[in-house]
Amino acid sequence: MSTNDYVKYLTEAFIKHFEMPKDERKQLRLDKKIAKRPILTHWFGLLPVSISMLIKRRG
Repeated sequence: MSTNDYVKYLTEAFIKHFEMPKDERKQLRLDKKIAKRPILTHWFGLLPVSISMLIKRRG
């Protein structure tokens, strides 16, 4: 990809983002935040989840 193509892509993405209504941008941001995996699961797999479930069941 040449530099001109990259600059053109970035410009189009920037303009597309700011032409979108503010409410729609906020909704997209919220949807992305909800769809993310929890940090413990992302970094350490299912081990922390299984330990927390075990602790909750016993306690």
